[in-house]
Amino acid sequence: ITSCDLKDDICETVASALQSAGSCLTELDLSYNKLTDTGVKQISNGLLSPHCKLKILRLTGSEVTAESCGILSSAIAVSQLEELRLGCNKLGDSGVKLLSAGLMDPHFSIPRLRECNLSRRSCVSLAPVLWSYSVLRELDLRDNNLWYSGMRLLSAGLRNPNCNLQTLRLSGCLVTEKGCTFLASALESNPSHLRELDLSFNHPGDSGVKLLSAKLEDPHCRLEKLSLDHGGESKIKPGLRKYACQLKMDFRLADDDLTLSEDNTRVVRRTQVHLNPYFDFSDSDDSDFSHRTKKSDRWAKVRCREPLSDGRSYWQVEWTGWVDIGVTYTPRWGMENKRCFGLFCCNEQYAFIHDIRLSVISAPRPDPKCIGVYLDFPAGTLSFYSVSSGTLTHLHTFHTKFTEPLYPQFKIMCDEREIFGSVKIQTL
Repeated sequence: ITSCDLKDDICETVASALQSAGSCLTELDLSYNKLTDTGVKQISNGLLSPHCKLKILRLTGSEVTAESCGILSSAIAVSQLEELRLGCNKLGDSGVKLLSAGLMDPHFSIPRLRECNLSRRSCVSLAPVLWSYSVLRELDLRDNNLWYSGMRLLSAGLRNPNCNLQTLRLSGCLVTEKGCTFLASALESNPSHLRELDLSFNHPGDSGVKLLSAKLEDPHCRLEKLSLDHGGESKIKPGLRKYACQLKMDFRLADDDLTLSEDNTRVVRRTQVHLNPYFDFSDSDDSDFSHRTKKSDRWAKVRCREPLSDGRSYWQVEWTGWVDIGVTYTPRWGMENKRCFGLFCCNEQYAFIHDIRLSVISAPRPDPKCIGVYLDFPAGTLSFYSVSSGTLTHLHTFHTKFTEPLYPQFKIMCDEREIFGSVKIQTL
């Protein structure tokens, strides 16, 4: 039941089901719902029940913070839970510190902590987990700013003979040549267990690649899979900027009433032309917002030139007026709106758009008018952020399986009060 717009009030029902004497549920995925700490605490109470048989719990992107980590740690210690996914939540270093006690439990084997706002300080808590007598088989720390000092701490745990870790994912963790040296040294000291090491989207350098690749040929080392793709100096940037791509709009795919400039990175709407139905507002809670938008279904669009279908991409745009910022598959006659994923922006608020439906987002009034877009094509996620002074605030994530290449797309609407609108792709 992922991406179902569930709130924390559903969690009491979930907890009750987990606590029931006849409970036989072993796997539960509540990812990309607004459960918050309130809801997660209720679910944790369900995990504490002796009747609970849950082994896998997924809470990716569920607005969980460090506040929930203490009770989750306690739940791990007494429950049958073997795998916990907490990716895309703001746990921070303090959250991992609270969680680490539970990770040492002898039956718990797979924590997933990707994109959890972690730094090298989290590795201080995780290293003892690795060198303890835990059965931890897999550790996912993707997209956290760990740097070489984090690698030094993790490597101290990896080289310990008590470490049984088989898979370590460090993609996009700001790993450099120095970090690779620590990891290679750990594999030299303890070559018996680690089978998979993901260092994609980092900057290992020639020496780092050489050191780690040699471990694949070492008959004493069990390493079987090493990922070093999408590397380079540009990947040593904190946060999503490491995935920055420079987009350009395609003037051949721009509607007639749009003007492109600044090397096809800026578009302005200059006239009102066509009238097309666009939204179904039946699910919107803001009738005034819906009414004024529905009266002005006048859109002009432009797509970017290059398709995105591999790896991860991030871009930022400044906007004015009423605009739709998103991505689209190659349009097909009569199905255009079902093939788009977008964020609608206006002076009043934001809303996300897919399959002809618009749903208003509870978020602060847009100011400044800058949006960050992050596409992880293999993972099937498209996320939108408001950007202010370099700080990203999450607005919404679409979670699906992308079946074709995606094209960044921008739409501008004419409104009786605000005739002009514009979009500018920033250089990152």
